[in-house]
Amino acid sequence: MRQYIIRRALLIVPTVLGVTLLMTWLLTLLPGSVADIILAESATFNDELTRESIEADLGLNKFFVVRWAEWLGGVVQGDFGQTFRGGKPIGDELLNRAPVTLQLSAMALALSLIIAIPIGILSAVRQDSMIDYVARSSAIFMLAMPGFFLAVLFLILVGNWAPALLPPILYEDLWDDPESNLRQLWAPAVILAFAIAGGVMRLTRGQMLEVLRQDYVRTAWSKGLRERTVIFRHAVKNAFIPVITLIGVQVPILVSGTVVLESIFGIPGLGLMLLDGLMQREYLSVLAVNALIATIIVVLNFAVDITYSYLDPRIRYS
Repeated sequence: MRQYIIRRALLIVPTVLGVTLLMTWLLTLLPGSVADIILAESATFNDELTRESIEADLGLNKFFVVRWAEWLGGVVQGDFGQTFRGGKPIGDELLNRAPVTLQLSAMALALSLIIAIPIGILSAVRQDSMIDYVARSSAIFMLAMPGFFLAVLFLILVGNWAPALLPPILYEDLWDDPESNLRQLWAPAVILAFAIAGGVMRLTRGQMLEVLRQDYVRTAWSKGLRERTVIFRHAVKNAFIPVITLIGVQVPILVSGTVVLESIFGIPGLGLMLLDGLMQREYLSVLAVNALIATIIVVLNFAVDITYSYLDPRIRYS
């Protein structure tokens, strides 16, 4: 077990490095350059020589592996670089925006589990009842509705019928103004939770149905144990292993959802920083955000693997 944990932990570093190297190469394929934006804003005569001169000053004319190695050398020293336009430290921007995205993601994940797991368990226990039919239909609806559509629909309907419920325009930090902060994040958190809850609900129901048909559960029923004891002591724990796996797989969906919803609701998180970086061709900002997101995803999936041995003692890593 200890050797497995060490090996998995050591794989985090090369995985993140591979992601950043791949992203560096993909950014070279994007049309246009930050040099074009700089020339357009400065009203400088736009010719090829001027453009090449700006790219040389910014180091954009180097081979992508060289640029990646130079950026990585700075990251090792705690320097994520500066934006091409304005010279703002990217590390400070990450520190300001990461808590916003993490809070939004944590709220969405918590809401999705609060919605999906109890309903999935109840749907399995009351199979083919009205509760089961409503739960299954709701899960399909959640899976079918894209988050951006729900966000736009929410803004249109609430804006026309209940404008007081609209999120504040200006973002406030949780520690500075908790009420304004939660008013800003509750709507995108609920919408993002819908994208995850549908799949978790369906899998929870399916796994519970499979476990409830096992011999040891039937034996527990035959002993006259209470329904609550049979379900929560014997069934739920064994049914949760695939559910935990799905939650780990859903993390990238959660992160990608924050990119869309932060741009729609104007939330200053990593998603909006990533989108602005792509639009403005701020390659170093994009690399920094992707490195942080990749690290979070890999670490959470590592935690999911370790959780298996707790949920099922029969699982042993060697």
